This record gives sequence, C-alpha cells and structure tokens, in this order.
Amino acid sequence: MPPYSLENRLVIGIASSALFDLAESDGVFREEGEEGYRVYQRANLGNTLQPGVAFPFIRRILSLNDLNPEGDPLVEVIILSRNDPDTGLRVMRSIESHGLPISRAVFMQGRAPYKFMRALHMSLFLSADEGDVREAVAAGLPAGRVLGSAVADDPEDRDLRIAFDFDGVLAGDESERVFQQGGMEGFRAHETMNVATPHDAGPLRDFLREINTLQRREEERRREDEDYEIRVHVSIITARSAPAHERAILSLENWGVTVNDAFFLGGIDKSSIMDVLRPHIFFDDQKLHLEGTSRTTPSVHIPFGVVNQGESGQEVSGQGESPTIPRSRSTASRIPPAPST
Repeated sequence: MPPYSLENRLVIGIASSALFDLAESDGVFREEGEEGYRVYQRANLGNTLQPGVAFPFIRRILSLNDLNPEGDPLVEVIILSRNDPDTGLRVMRSIESHGLPISRAVFMQGRAPYKFMRALHMSLFLSADEGDVREAVAAGLPAGRVLGSAVADDPEDRDLRIAFDFDGVLAGDESERVFQQGGMEGFRAHETMNVATPHDAGPLRDFLREINTLQRREEERRREDEDYEIRVHVSIITARSAPAHERAILSLENWGVTVNDAFFLGGIDKSSIMDVLRPHIFFDDQKLHLEGTSRTTPSVHIPFGVVNQGESGQEVSGQGESPTIPRSRSTASRIPPAPST
C-alpha cells in the first residue's frame, strides 16, 4: 500500500491549547510543577477536556469532508503539541469523545512542533503559545495565536464563517509601513499611485486559496444537488476605506482568490461588525482590534510585520529563521491562559 499523502488536501496543525480549554491544567502546572501536572492528567484521563477557542472552527472545517464521501478527506487536522505522548493521551481521548475525526498527532516533549509544518504540508498552525507562533511566523510559516475564551457553539449549525483582516494577514505589511511613516494622507496617496500594483502575499494568502478550493467543491456539489446549501462563507474586514479599497480588491483578483463579502470600515470598531456577522474565526495582525473582537468572536493574532515589531524586540516579517527561544517546559499548557477580554 502506498504511503498516505497529505498533498492536495487542506492540512491544519493545531495545538491542544487552541483546540481545548486548558486553563485548569495550566493552573495545576503553575502550582504543582511538571510532576504534579503529570499526576493530574493521569488522574483525569477519563474526564473530557472542554472545547477551546478554535474548537468550533475545527469541527466545522472537518465536517466538509462529507463533500468527498469515498474516504479521501479534503481536510486533515493534525495535533502539534509540546506535550509528551504520555500527557498528550488525555488530549487524544478528548478528541475521540467529542467525535472529531482527528487521528494524527505530533508530540514533542518541550520542543517546538511547528518545525514540522512544511513536512506535513500545513497551510495553518493555531496555538495559544505566543512564543511558538512568533517563531513560526518569523520563519515564514502561516501561524496564529488564539485569543479569548471559548464561545457558545451550536452543534447543529453546519455553516463555517471565516473572516480575515487584509493588511498583514492576506497581504504583506508594505502599506502599513507607509501609514506608519506618512500617516493617513501618505497612505492614501501611496495606494492611489500603486492601485494597479498587486500587494505582496501575506502570511495567510495561501490559506485563503485552500479555503477557496473547498468553496469550489461546494459549488460542484450544488450543481449535482440543487438542495445542497453552501456552508463556507469568507469575509475580509479591514480598516481600509475608499479609495484604498480598490487596490485590495484588485490584489485579490490578481492572486486568484475570492471572498464573499468585504467590509471597508475606515476605522470603525470591528467588533460591532463581528456581533452581526458572527464568524467562527477571525484573523487580524493587530491586538488592538482583537481586544474588542475576542470578547464574542474566536479571534487569532497573526504577529506579522511592522505593527508587531516592538512587542518582541525583533520584527516579525516572515523572512528567514528566527532565533531559538529556549524553554524548559514540556507541555503546551505551560503558558499564561488566553486573555478573556
């Protein structure tokens, strides 16, 4: 039998800290140390972990495998964890208890698992570990840190709504740099002058391309079955406004990717849109925006580009390899709990 190939599939890597709520486990680790944590996980092996921030997104995107019912999944989700295999056993049992079709995992005791993203053809890595995510993005990999806490999710709802910021997420940070240097007037003049020049791709441009592949498969199904209801819906929600909107739209067209909706808000609070749109995941490169959205919306910080330069002491531009950040921990849950804002 030939080896199972991950090519021509949408592959997502996810840490247990993004898939499940590990706040209690984290508290045990902080109070009792590594050995106490191990004892706690063994004692609670039969207690299913509760859904975390990214759980609704992962459940829905995996459900799209019913578009290819012959056992050849369109989507694969693989656990990438700093847990060792022993303490990771509870994670795998919880996955089974929740009925998630996830059977593959990488457990790296205290080491960064994102380094296997390219080998596993991953288009996205989600984690609550800020260090791992920053290192991954600095190495040119598509990764994001989940923020906030889990939100209520309707298990009967099959729709999947995905929302992206534009600059620093789908596109590079060229225009953000212009804004930082020249303000709004300099930004508008730059965008007008370069309207016909497509933006460079940002960290998640290719992930959107993979989502579009799923959307095309849905369109094929609807042509086969007129009763089929489209489930995947993609939006961009950006602080851009006219005339800067035009270059964004033309860049999407040039890249060969599409979105269903576009919100050009010109500085309006994004969280007000989220309350109506209710996406199952939202990606943005600015924590300022995510402080509002993460109260009600599963939100992901993409620590890319100039707006994230000052926080870590180095610029995260997606070019080259980042320095190794030494850590002695052996679990993905040895991080501060995700903020509840």
